[in-house]
Amino acid sequence: MDKFKWLYPGIKIKRWMMTCMLGVVMVSVGSIDLVSPDYLAVRILGGFTLALGIILIFVGLERTVKSFLSVFLPPREEKKIFDLMYQKRQLARGPRFVVIGGGAGLSTLLLGLKEYTSNITAIVTVADDGGSSGRLRQQFGLLAPGDIRNCLVALADTEPLMRNLFQFRFDGRAELKGHSFGNLFITAMTRITGDFEKAVKASSKVLAIRGQVIPSTLQEVDLVAEYADGTKISGESRISSEKKSIKRIYLNREDCLATPEATEALKEADVIIIGPGSLYTSIIPNLLIEGITKSILESKAIKIYVCNIMTQSGETDNYKASDHVEALVAHAKCKLINHCILNFAQIPDEFLEKYKEEAAHPVFADAEKLKEMGFSVIKENLVSAKDCVRHDAQKLARIIVDLIEAKEIESTVHGVIE
Repeated sequence: MDKFKWLYPGIKIKRWMMTCMLGVVMVSVGSIDLVSPDYLAVRILGGFTLALGIILIFVGLERTVKSFLSVFLPPREEKKIFDLMYQKRQLARGPRFVVIGGGAGLSTLLLGLKEYTSNITAIVTVADDGGSSGRLRQQFGLLAPGDIRNCLVALADTEPLMRNLFQFRFDGRAELKGHSFGNLFITAMTRITGDFEKAVKASSKVLAIRGQVIPSTLQEVDLVAEYADGTKISGESRISSEKKSIKRIYLNREDCLATPEATEALKEADVIIIGPGSLYTSIIPNLLIEGITKSILESKAIKIYVCNIMTQSGETDNYKASDHVEALVAHAKCKLINHCILNFAQIPDEFLEKYKEEAAHPVFADAEKLKEMGFSVIKENLVSAKDCVRHDAQKLARIIVDLIEAKEIESTVHGVIE
């Protein structure tokens, strides 16, 4: 009688099934009484019985499903399973976002966007050759995992402990000093699966991310910078250390192809967002990969550039917002974007002093120049200043979603007029 084992005492199924059955009976009786032509009191009692029966059915079903799922799902703090189901269904209907870049700026944007949709694709640079990522590239010959890891954690829908584990960085004097656990995990998965792309997908499942994170290319590549004085230097981590004006950057190989998943996501996107992030070392490297720029141009998506709040020493010294956009256009050899999102808010004085020591300053939002260049400009207070100056993830995401809704309304009105 193995098939009846689920009725054993302590399984916590029978009571809720009985609740459902009682609810069905009450609905049946209530429905009959409700249509009784003789007595008003009977009809009132029937309506009450019907309503109570419906409530018992819903409660019984909810508790039965919870009893089953609690065996297979880890407990989630302060979250009910039906809330999670509703949330996931709603997010699955959200717009298709593709974000391009790398570094802390991109992960900040992802934190805000994942509250509106799970249809997110992050296309991330893998040219980093410094820190933990650089050491792993040299020792194991794999692509840089650092920016990939940050985006995975930003999109994670798992317990905080797991996210903290992936961001944990070893200290002390051991050989592991400076490495983050997430980088080591992706490296180990690459060795196990034999493929960096498979390793990223496996890590995505572990963190239960909302969306997907895709390396912009699966070919090993290095950045080369050519400065205004004609000198050149190779290596992403060394570019800003020269403290010279950058004329252009390029890849050390011309046969670098975009991943098929990246180009497909760009073509199907509703919104493509470039930035925020280091202009020359996180954003532009993606646009130099064959297939990325072409796919952006072919896409019918809304195309947005989110400008940095602060300049970056040795990379964008004294750059205005228009200088950032001009660099994008120059390297892509085309006008990729339609809209620019700029910060106009004042940076708190204590942070200005801190960044002044790093030779970094607020990016001047020269909106009029950008409008003359043919771009739509959105200026908002986007500053979140806690430990450092970042974009406010929630405000930035809300601005982008509002822009989408405005475009949809405009398209609808235009269609009605025609």
